[in-house]
Amino acid sequence: MLRILVIKLGALGDFIQALAPFAAIRAHWPEADITLLTTAPFAALALASPYFDHVSLDERPRWSNPAGLLRLRNQLRGYDLVIDLQTSGRTTRYFRLAGQKRWSGIARRGAYPHDNPYRDAMHSVARQRDQLARLGVPDVTGVDLDWLGREGPEIAGPYAVLVPGAAPHRPAKRWPVQHYATLARSLQDQGLKIVVAGTQAERPLGAAILEQVPDARDLTGKTDLLALGGILARASLAVGNDTGPMHLAGAMGCPSLVLFSAESNPRLTAPNGVRPGQMRVLAVDDLRDLDVSRVAACLNWGH
Repeated sequence: MLRILVIKLGALGDFIQALAPFAAIRAHWPEADITLLTTAPFAALALASPYFDHVSLDERPRWSNPAGLLRLRNQLRGYDLVIDLQTSGRTTRYFRLAGQKRWSGIARRGAYPHDNPYRDAMHSVARQRDQLARLGVPDVTGVDLDWLGREGPEIAGPYAVLVPGAAPHRPAKRWPVQHYATLARSLQDQGLKIVVAGTQAERPLGAAILEQVPDARDLTGKTDLLALGGILARASLAVGNDTGPMHLAGAMGCPSLVLFSAESNPRLTAPNGVRPGQMRVLAVDDLRDLDVSRVAACLNWGH
């Protein structure tokens, strides 16, 4: 039996954008024994998916840690093919540890190098599609994510999900939380219930919104990725910053508006949806200058 190792470590948005490549790999080798090497935050999601037989956790040992590198070396060996979808400087160094020439990635000596000179100018979805095409793996369309949309609490009535957080080390990617609270009141006036999503570290953002909108449902720090997938699959609308959960909203088919600052380029990193017009992007240089009325004007899906 063909044994394949797929490498994808994160972050969340990158992991969600790899779901279609994961599905393509499984469709191309339906009888293969496929292992995913990833990090702990994505293990449960990967195990719940139909794409992998096993999940192995990368502890990301320091290069000065011989014992950790030996464990990692053992995790990388014994496969007939390695597909590095992370294609970072770190995972490219794994090529030597793996001792496997049948390698798809940016390692120069691999048998299937992704040496497209324009790869860094490509959206991550297109870049992964191009990488797999060079391996002979055709693209798949209409990926079924029903397995990801079943969990999470049932919330009665139409509701909007607000995602006010983003990477803590990049505060310029966050629209001011006070603006989210104002937007929440506007959405309530349109008949939508309000749900706030985010990590445990983003609970102060949820609390700030609830101060202005007491009957909103604050789920910051209370959902895993599977539950969040279900919540977004059933939502009428999502509004959030350029952060992982908005990629999940796109994958689940939720009509969404994503707010970008000059910190990142939506041409390269914007979330993809599953149908035309589902995902909208509003990009400004500084999110502090983005008025609530302008955001509200973009939300004309007609709930």
